[in-house]
Amino acid sequence: MSTAVEVINLSKKFHLYQDRTQTLKEMIIFWNRQKMEDFWALRDINLSIPRGATVGLIGRNGSGKSTLLKIISRILYPTTGEVKINGRVSTLLELGAGFHPDFTGRENIFLNASILGLSRRETERHLRDIIDFAELEEFIDNPVRNYSSGMYVRLGFSVAVHVDPDILLVDEVMAVGDLAFQKKCLEKINEFRRRGKTIIFVAHDMSLVQRICDYVVWLEHGEIKAQGRPGEVINRYLDLVASREEERMLQEKEKSHGQSEWNEGETPTDQDAGDKHEQYIITDQTDPPARTNRWGNHQVEITAVKMFNHRGKESYSFECGQPATIAIHYIMHKPVSDLVFGIGIFRDDGLHCYGTNTDIDHFEIESLPPKGVVECQIQSIHFLEGRYFLDVAAHTKEGIPYDYWTRCLEFSIFSRIKDVGVARLEHGWVVLGNSERALLKNKIWRNKEQ
Repeated sequence: MSTAVEVINLSKKFHLYQDRTQTLKEMIIFWNRQKMEDFWALRDINLSIPRGATVGLIGRNGSGKSTLLKIISRILYPTTGEVKINGRVSTLLELGAGFHPDFTGRENIFLNASILGLSRRETERHLRDIIDFAELEEFIDNPVRNYSSGMYVRLGFSVAVHVDPDILLVDEVMAVGDLAFQKKCLEKINEFRRRGKTIIFVAHDMSLVQRICDYVVWLEHGEIKAQGRPGEVINRYLDLVASREEERMLQEKEKSHGQSEWNEGETPTDQDAGDKHEQYIITDQTDPPARTNRWGNHQVEITAVKMFNHRGKESYSFECGQPATIAIHYIMHKPVSDLVFGIGIFRDDGLHCYGTNTDIDHFEIESLPPKGVVECQIQSIHFLEGRYFLDVAAHTKEGIPYDYWTRCLEFSIFSRIKDVGVARLEHGWVVLGNSERALLKNKIWRNKEQ
């Protein structure tokens, strides 16, 4: 198979100035005193993209994805190395790149098409298709400075795909615009794939990359971290993202709660407990104080709350469907006989997603040591991707709070599957014959196998 794009020992360096001058006079006076350091956006990139392949570039922001596309499209030039291209290239890298704000949409079609290598006669032949695809018939003769961002990208994408390139470079364009236009873009991408065009695009939507890519390149700090089949590379990338999210959430939890909790194994004195809980101890258990997120009569005290992942490691980032454990550390200052522990989970918009307690689950607590840990072990945390907050409580069976702690910690959920709603339900799809109720085994799909 012939090669469409070949990147050989490519590196790109930028100069970063530490002292930013504000005026032309300052630039002239202090030009030789400015502190400058080198920043390597790309280092030693070697990549061979076969003709007709659809390649996704993934990685965190700042990893060098857009820089690589700009070098392939000749917008930027490498510091070292080279790029060999076989075929006409069409690019859509920046919103409205190549548009003149005072020109009309029609005039910008001719301007942008000429930049992409189309003659005026070729542009005239495709003009009607470009306008129809962009859905801008009513506005095509208005200056594009009056266009919305969605209109901008629709016009730019329409020009780019109607150039009929051999190689199409796209940078996050399918994340812009309404759902109908995104669907149209995806259909056009699939049409290009069927026609054997080469497509290289940057995307943060891993489900999209998984669906349409033949090959994935993962960039990290300007270097190729991994490349290969989409499933393998994406899973490695998401594992790293999850690990970093765990570390970030753990650090945030330590910052926000480190000074408000006693160290594990340390027993507070009566004076410590009084000082610490003075702001939320109440005598009337009907209405908690509005100025705090804790209240109760302090006979049983929750001293710390932690979460652990399926590996037993403290974590505040979980993958949808994985196990999670909530550990509630407590101290009983006075013996109690009707103790109930409970949890509540809320989405960051305040939606109450789930709540339970030991009484609801008929988990009888007959005798407890004066100090210990109660764990709620969740076999599969099936909430969808997002930020969540946890409430914990120790109270009587009648609901009188010993210690009620709202939003005691934050955790996040990430998912490799883009469902919508609140929770992911275990489900499957089956096909039944017209006159039979048996499952057709060759046409069954179950989400747990994904």
